[in-house]
Amino acid sequence: MHFMDAKGILSAQNGMNLYRGCTHGCIYCDARSTCYQMKHDFEDVEVKQNAPELLEKALSHKRKRCMIGTGAMSDPYQHCEKDLKLTRRCLEIIERYGFGLAIQTKSDMILRDLDLLRSINRKAKCVVQITLTTADDRLCRIVEPAVCPTSRRVEVLSIMKDEGIPTVVWLTPFLPYINGTMDNAAALFEACTAAGVKGIMLFGAGLTLREGDREYFYRKIDEHFPGLKKRYVREFGDAYEIPCPESGRIITMLKDECRKRSMLIDSGVFSYLREYTEGKPAGQLELF
Repeated sequence: MHFMDAKGILSAQNGMNLYRGCTHGCIYCDARSTCYQMKHDFEDVEVKQNAPELLEKALSHKRKRCMIGTGAMSDPYQHCEKDLKLTRRCLEIIERYGFGLAIQTKSDMILRDLDLLRSINRKAKCVVQITLTTADDRLCRIVEPAVCPTSRRVEVLSIMKDEGIPTVVWLTPFLPYINGTMDNAAALFEACTAAGVKGIMLFGAGLTLREGDREYFYRKIDEHFPGLKKRYVREFGDAYEIPCPESGRIITMLKDECRKRSMLIDSGVFSYLREYTEGKPAGQLELF
């Protein structure tokens, strides 16, 4: 972990990343890709120590309230967040200025800030986004080794449901010959349904690999799934998009099930995440 002073914190789309790099150890993480030009080791998390000051300045000058997003490139609940509380300080600012929040994580540390999530949701809208990749906790501990397992993340979704806080699940990535099966997709969707999620993000039911990410992924599947790398190289070469054999069936099934249950999927979720509302957001309490 190392510290730096950022020049700015909000993107043109009102997203922010408080950290750069990650200690969760997910074997497939696209953020490792060299195209992002990270100049430090991925696990040596860069902390934007002046983020709260930059955020307060940015929000105080905005003429119109909107949704603030975080977690797209780096999980806001890194292990160091337990002590640094950088994310919590930023949530306090968002809550105080009456902005909405769309926050994405794999960590149950988000429950620490439930008081702020409740308050943001009362004043505007708070959407908690959780990534689920495999219904099998044993497999989860291989592909996502340093973060809470799927079963715990489903508990977090259920807690958010009980609190009236809307949730979105990212069902991605599906790794060919690892978790990219109809059975896994069906089990994950059943968990989403039980937890009353507002919608799911799917992104093609496969995996993306590029320089930096690909090399790390191959090292890890060599370690945990001997022989599988050769199959990947033979079937996919250096392709960026890596579909599962059952990708088509998974996509069709999930889209059909979402439509039956009036759940948002993909583009509908993006629109929902961008939509700022004041007061109690329509949807979760009434629908579920």
